[in-house]
Amino acid sequence: MSQPRLTVLAGPTAVGKGTVSTYIRDNYPEVWLSVSATTRPPRPGEEDGVHYFFVSAEEFDAMVEQDQMLEWAVVHGRNRYGTLRRTVEAAMAEGRSVLLEIDLQGARQVKKSMPEANFVFLAPPTWEEMVRRLVGRGTETPEEQQQRLETAKLELAAESEFDHTVINDDVQRAAAELVSLMGISPRTR
Repeated sequence: MSQPRLTVLAGPTAVGKGTVSTYIRDNYPEVWLSVSATTRPPRPGEEDGVHYFFVSAEEFDAMVEQDQMLEWAVVHGRNRYGTLRRTVEAAMAEGRSVLLEIDLQGARQVKKSMPEANFVFLAPPTWEEMVRRLVGRGTETPEEQQQRLETAKLELAAESEFDHTVINDDVQRAAAELVSLMGISPRTR
């Protein structure tokens, strides 16, 4: 078996990165899913240490200053997100297949420091479906939704920077395609 690779999953807002990653976490225990740190408050149902490490702006700044982040970014002009370097390196050292679910800015940072990683772009089936998902989740104000859609236009234009594209038209199918790209046999139900 080859050395496990780091796989980076990125794509526009509301494309379903979190949903696909959660499906993989629940159905593919051999994949180690990185948990990002963020300064944003938890959404309903999110748990600290499971979905994100929710930290203060001061704590986040200290981690960046101490080079504890593999990547980090300010997303949608307000909250910061980042991947703790030590957790990723430890999982890879254990021989685990690692999946990072991050935004475009973060993927670009990882590409500079770890170009051997596998970069996968998660795309919506259509723009209209992505808008429907964003509005339907009801977690942002109309102003925040508009900001995210403007950002999404730029994110969609970056698809060619990735090694592979997976269309998220069905969560189970998209997850199976993603794990296959990671070198793991997809499971059928």
